[in-house]
Formats: sequence, structure tokens, C-alpha cells
Amino acid sequence: MERSCFIEHKGREIYLLDCSDCSPDEIVEVIDECARQVRTRPEQSVRTLTVAGGGSFDSNVIGKLKDLTQGNAPYVDKAAVVGITGLYKVVLNTVKMFSKREFHLFDTVEEAKDFLAAD
Repeated sequence: MERSCFIEHKGREIYLLDCSDCSPDEIVEVIDECARQVRTRPEQSVRTLTVAGGGSFDSNVIGKLKDLTQGNAPYVDKAAVVGITGLYKVVLNTVKMFSKREFHLFDTVEEAKDFLAAD
């Protein structure tokens, strides 16, 4: 499975950003592809699932995440995140404050996908 793509779960289209076990350069590629694809969709129509953890990030990645969440805000209806522990929580809280967006945290990918697929 690609790391930045639309998937389907229970008949609902979900945009997956799989940043798990990635280097900062790989995360930037995932972020850039997400921005390209999500911003072609109608406003408030995209549900996103971000899978984090196990990788590394730097200040460039944090800046790119801020830009992504702010730029994608008009297009995203619901956002779920999996794999947030330790420093990732600090980064997510920084991104949340900057973008003024809500992210729902889950322990497993399946729980997050079920949440996003629900109306």
C-alpha cells in the first residue's frame, strides 16, 4: 500500500497518510502528496487517517505539518490519528493549536477507520 493515498473502508473513501517508521524526508514526501490530492476535492469532503510512530521528524517536518493542516482545513471533514505517543503528542498539540483543527486519537488503525467511515 502506498503511504499517501485514498483507501476505502466500509464504502467510505479515506485519505491515508502513513508516516510510521519514516525518515523526515519520507514524511515530507507523504505530506506533499497529501496536499496535492486532498486539495483537488470538494470542501469538507475528505476524511483523513494519519498513522504515526516509529519514525523521526525534524523542524522541517513540523513546519510542513503545520502548512498541510492549515492548507487542508477547508477540505477535511474528519481527521483521525493513530500512533501518537511521547514527542509525537507534543508535535500534534503544536499542529492542532496552529491549525485550529480537531484530530481524533485512536489506538488502532481499525478503530480509526471505523470512526471515519461512520456518518
